[in-house]
Amino acid sequence: MAHHLGVSGFATYAVVDHRSVVPVGADVPPTIAALLGCAVLTGGGALLNAGRITSESSVAIVGLGGVGMAGLLAALATGCRSVIAVDAQESKLDLARQWGATAAYTPEEALERSVAVDVVLEAAGHPRAFETAFRLLGLGGTLVTVGLPAPGAVSSIEPLRLTAKAQSIVGSYLGSAVPQRDIPVFEQLWREGKLPLERLVSRQISLDEINEGMDALASGSGIRQVITFESTESERK
Repeated sequence: MAHHLGVSGFATYAVVDHRSVVPVGADVPPTIAALLGCAVLTGGGALLNAGRITSESSVAIVGLGGVGMAGLLAALATGCRSVIAVDAQESKLDLARQWGATAAYTPEEALERSVAVDVVLEAAGHPRAFETAFRLLGLGGTLVTVGLPAPGAVSSIEPLRLTAKAQSIVGSYLGSAVPQRDIPVFEQLWREGKLPLERLVSRQISLDEINEGMDALASGSGIRQVITFESTESERK
């Protein structure tokens, strides 16, 4: 059978190419390992690899789902001088504030306040979110987009602004990452307590609850759900 991205995420067993396997330490729980290979690699990797953030960077995250929140945690772990969270859901803005965001705004509030940052991560996957993200760029800023809008979706931006303000737009797929290089970096940040990935897990579900989990995903509730599999006694041995 065909597998989406070769992942076999909802299968109890999978045959994978050895190049797709990145070992992690025995101290890393399966829930954390699952996040390292998905949301963290995409959101955090996009900021580090494509956005090239440093402790001197000001950052905005547009879209606070699992990928956006992972990017938020990565920006905080990097020690960026400011990290601004942007989302339409107040509950997610509250979480971002609790986790250490410098500020958290709805898209309208961010634009009204004329937010202007060095790097914007667009993780909503919606053409209007892309437009908002572009408008939050400061002089010489870089917009890194990881969102996957519907095919044919169209955004409108001001091309003159790219030249006049020396701005850049960069597409990043799976965090522009080299998994064998980048996963160990995030793993070590987690181990040192600088990247509290446990916060991303809203709920653990069984495979039998997959339809309910998909409904929650579609509604935008929570951050990340992780499917857990019960191992048999023979497998544990």
